[in-house]
Amino acid sequence: MDIGCGSGNHLLLFYRLGLDVTGVDASPYMLDVARSRLGHKACLEIGRAEELPFEDNEFDIGTLINTLEFLDDPLAAIQEAGRVARDRVFLGVLNGLSPKCICRKCSALFTESIFKEARLFTIWGLRGFVKKTCGDVPMEWGSVVLVPSFLKRYGQGIEMAPSIQSYPFGVFLGLVFDLTYTLKTVNLKVTERLKEGAKSPIRRSGS
Repeated sequence: MDIGCGSGNHLLLFYRLGLDVTGVDASPYMLDVARSRLGHKACLEIGRAEELPFEDNEFDIGTLINTLEFLDDPLAAIQEAGRVARDRVFLGVLNGLSPKCICRKCSALFTESIFKEARLFTIWGLRGFVKKTCGDVPMEWGSVVLVPSFLKRYGQGIEMAPSIQSYPFGVFLGLVFDLTYTLKTVNLKVTERLKEGAKSPIRRSGS
């Protein structure tokens, strides 16, 4: 499930990877755009990231890509993503330590830009949010660095290099965390339940 799916760019990518996809967004207009692009390839619902209209553990994976930056309560959104997903959650955000993002944020003070309303994150702040909402769960993160045009043909190889991905000043940060559970339920067959009941030391009166 892509939370804050917008016009459906990421849903289309996930669908092409062979996944069953669901998108949720607070904007009816953006959902109409996504619906025109995806048709019946995705299930689209209107809703707020901080209060998702889905059951617990309804999806395998939840994603928030360029969504947290524009929310009043990103903590609530991360907590909700952890609630409706059963395996893992991916967070993708603009980096507050990226020189390019900082320049765009500053220029937005004087011109109309989406960066004017955007909240920028650092990897340490993002990890702190996850720990506060979901506990001490396993996390991995990476960074995307824009490659100069003269290196474009080598771009993918450069971006995939471990030294580049661990660079905390890239334009885009990605963090994935696995969901862990402190309680586990075990469903027993009816026959097993009857056997367990027969072993009980408590007997009915008169027996």
